[in-house]
Amino acid sequence: MEYKTDFLLPKNDFLVGMGSVLNIAGSYFDYNYSKSAADADKKALISDWMNVGDDFKSAKKVFKKKNSNKLCLK
Repeated sequence: MEYKTDFLLPKNDFLVGMGSVLNIAGSYFDYNYSKSAADADKKALISDWMNVGDDFKSAKKVFKKKNSNKLCLK
């Protein structure tokens, strides 16, 4: 599973960015909102720590693959 670090930001692409140039009303982008600041912080912290855990798992796999002949792991 891939965790995002930008879930509170709008999901835009090139065409949305180009359309925003003509934005006169000022409310062109839709943001992902949370019920409260604490809820947003909770989501962000969970996502960040899940990303850290995934990074450790990936690094462990690479390390084992590169050093399998030197390690006594099963």
